[in-house]
Amino acid sequence: MRSNRVTIREVAAQAGVSVATVSKVLNERHGVARSTLERVRAAIDELGYESSIVARSLRNHRTNVIGILVWAIEPYSAELLKGAARALRGTGYELVVYSTGADPAGRIGWERRYLSRLLGTLIDGAVLVTPTAPTGQEASPVVAVDPHTGEDGAWTVQADNVHGARLAVEHLLGLGHRRIAFLGRPPRDLVSGKQREEGYRSALAAAGVPFDPELVRNAGYHESESADAVRSLLTLPHRPTAVFAANDVTAINTMETALTLGMRVPDDLSVIGFDNVPESTAVEPALTTVEQPLQLMGQRAVEMLLDLLAGRSPAERQLTLPTRLVRRASCAAAPTRVRGVIGSGAQPEDPAPTPS
Repeated sequence: MRSNRVTIREVAAQAGVSVATVSKVLNERHGVARSTLERVRAAIDELGYESSIVARSLRNHRTNVIGILVWAIEPYSAELLKGAARALRGTGYELVVYSTGADPAGRIGWERRYLSRLLGTLIDGAVLVTPTAPTGQEASPVVAVDPHTGEDGAWTVQADNVHGARLAVEHLLGLGHRRIAFLGRPPRDLVSGKQREEGYRSALAAAGVPFDPELVRNAGYHESESADAVRSLLTLPHRPTAVFAANDVTAINTMETALTLGMRVPDDLSVIGFDNVPESTAVEPALTTVEQPLQLMGQRAVEMLLDLLAGRSPAERQLTLPTRLVRRASCAAAPTRVRGVIGSGAQPEDPAPTPS
């Protein structure tokens, strides 16, 4: 079967020149008359010729392609990709996105295997939005966004997670909430998740509110796991009046699960997320959240990678970008009495102090 790819021989035939002449044009070598150059370029455009990335890498040891590895295309990674694409405009580099679509809980370390396959043949460098940061042993430059684990010397971009979590919990405390739950990820997961729990705890401590481990749950990676965690919280005898979720998807799942339990957001339960993905404005009520500049994180990661590919040293090895609170409709003053789930045995909440 014949491939649909246009070959260099077809370009040569169309332009009426030799294959060697077409090769000179493609590789921007001297010794081709202007009229011949224009004729070859016209043939390339007319036929839609594209050189093979692998062939290009063998000739030039460069592909002019940057890879972004993600475990799945979901709201978080989609926003990062928008910023990454913006950073590449006008640079001459192309972007390829690689995703296994696998369960990240069962594929820790998969990115290192794929990096070894892709680097040097299909891509010149990579941005990782995956479980593990670079080791420093890769053959080409690699930058990690919000890594789980990694070497201290890795090039990374992340948001100020501790500060963002404090903003979220301080907002809830200011509304009079004292039973504030935290929905995070499994212990081995993202460093950012641990930092958000750290911010949660420190905000409670600063307000003199004792930390209650009963109010902390792992939401897991799947919607069913998240729903189970939320149900276990909302059916406690002394349930929380507010939930701080470590990401917007989990926060939205919390709101949906609360509704199935007959609870109203924000009248019975206040919910706040983290990320500020577009979906956070599409739910009802709109989700209060902590914004990390996802598109800017993707943009800065690619800019850092381009510096490394050009032999320049980026200004910062581990770049941290600011977070901010985005107030919407999913949070309200703490109820003076808890309206629990039927049969849950929920007890009345102490009267909430008037927010200052």
